[in-house]
Amino acid sequence: MKLIESGLVLLNLNDEGVGHLRLNRPEASNGMNVPFLRALYDGVMTATGQPGLRALLLTGEGPNFCAGGDVKTFASKGEALPDYLREATAWLQNVAQALLNLPVPVITAVHGYAAGGGGLGLVCASDIVIAAESAKFMSGAARVGMAPDAGSSATLPQLVGLRKALEILLLNPTLSAAEALEIGLITRVVPDEVLQEEATAVARTIAAGAPRALGAVKRLVWSGLGNRVEAQLPEEARTVSELSGTADSREGLAAVLERRAPRFTGH
Repeated sequence: MKLIESGLVLLNLNDEGVGHLRLNRPEASNGMNVPFLRALYDGVMTATGQPGLRALLLTGEGPNFCAGGDVKTFASKGEALPDYLREATAWLQNVAQALLNLPVPVITAVHGYAAGGGGLGLVCASDIVIAAESAKFMSGAARVGMAPDAGSSATLPQLVGLRKALEILLLNPTLSAAEALEIGLITRVVPDEVLQEEATAVARTIAAGAPRALGAVKRLVWSGLGNRVEAQLPEEARTVSELSGTADSREGLAAVLERRAPRFTGH
């Protein structure tokens, strides 16, 4: 059953109870701007409202799962960027919270890059993550003078530990799928050519289970973190918006677009 047939996010639900939510902005590596984030939130909420949903598979169309924020859009906003990012981060935090609150497990399949607060944040807000062998993971927020969002400043330390999380967020290394698996960021690595098949198989296995029990497992595990993610989201949004108004943030965005090393001044 096709629930969202066209647009920036696509959604269908099969007879087994597996919903398939697809990021559909391939020409921009599924980069996140306000219209995309609105569509993604609508997609998650539409899935939430389906009584037959038993598992949600999240994938990205095109060469990358999600490259994070739409740098070109951000750079074009100039001095209006803080207001724009205030709206964007509000939608992103709604998406992250909706995925965490979804009463069924979320299985995410990653190919290409999962980068930035958006891409890495979606990974961190998922319950099971299957990655292609060639997949890459990075934060990148501090690289452009900003801060992590989508709850990742809370979820990432829980997944990989405090020291490794700080290394990822401060130094912005590009992690291979094997490295991401070793530190506990993802669940499983599979050959590129069978990524969709393997992720779908996991979703089908979950969908065949006891829905209320699996939903309770998810709820209990996440709530066991002491609701730190929910408490962290407003502070992340405030910090990202504040940092986006700095000269270093504008320099970071310009450096990415011009493919050069940024020259940060601390202003």
